[in-house]
Amino acid sequence: MKDLALSALDAVARRGVTYADARALEIREREVTTKNGKAGHVSSSESMGIGIRVLAFGCWGFAATDDLSKSGIESAAALALQIARSGTAARKREVTLAPERKYEATWVSPFQIDPFSIPVDRNLGILLAVDAELRRVPGVSLAEASMHFERRRQVFASTLGSLIDQTRCLAGAGFAALSYKDGEIQRRSYPNSFGGQYQLKGYELVEELRLLENAPRVAEEAVALHAADQCPEGESDLILDSSQLGLQIHESIGHPIELDRVLGSEANYAGMSFLTLDPFRGLYDLEGNRRGRRRDALERLYARRWLGAAAAHPHD
Repeated sequence: MKDLALSALDAVARRGVTYADARALEIREREVTTKNGKAGHVSSSESMGIGIRVLAFGCWGFAATDDLSKSGIESAAALALQIARSGTAARKREVTLAPERKYEATWVSPFQIDPFSIPVDRNLGILLAVDAELRRVPGVSLAEASMHFERRRQVFASTLGSLIDQTRCLAGAGFAALSYKDGEIQRRSYPNSFGGQYQLKGYELVEELRLLENAPRVAEEAVALHAADQCPEGESDLILDSSQLGLQIHESIGHPIELDRVLGSEANYAGMSFLTLDPFRGLYDLEGNRRGRRRDALERLYARRWLGAAAAHPHD
């Protein structure tokens, strides 16, 4: 993988560019699902590819390929340079990069059990057992369960001299019980909606979730929702569990620090941001002091570096 990334970087760097980087990516995935006592979707896949980015003629150029032969990489490098050259027709000013030093690192997300060492039949057996427990509860109309595993290795190399090798092992699992009655459908999921719980872990996550142990309770809750009282109106304390809180942080803090939103280029698509290029212009700290001495808490919350902010203009 490192050789592929360095080969791609050399293919484009020797053509004369201001900056270039290459990403070699290797992905292995497995997805297993069940639905009402039967296997739903069972798939395994592996893929590899190279992405090349160049800064030349004051413009960005991009290209990618899954042809990892020498000629395939050379063609992708030539295409990235061609796209950069084409950008000069619409260029208003040249792109200038913010100063950055080189980084060399290797990182692997920690896990105890390689999920791909577990046979698919075992994955399927656990999900079918969970499915059976869900449907054992009277009133459950539909049972769904799933597992998803991914190992993603990316090697990044740049003309700055950076060489970063990262491997992420992602595991996810969960189930849902649906109950249909009197024209209404109620649903309960465990441990989260949208397919369950996902973490940078190995197969040990599946064991930690205790899917089979929690199936009867979740199924009973789905059926019980039909007889539950309506939520009362009025003001009261609201408790957010970790999944909802995580989503709130993602939407309210994660997206607003994207530079394209701050600059307004996403205004017609995904919205704008409450942040500005000056982190403290027009802002108050947590005690209501405008640009006062007690800014440390706000600084910890505020963006130290914008997402997507590698490119900077001389007068910004």
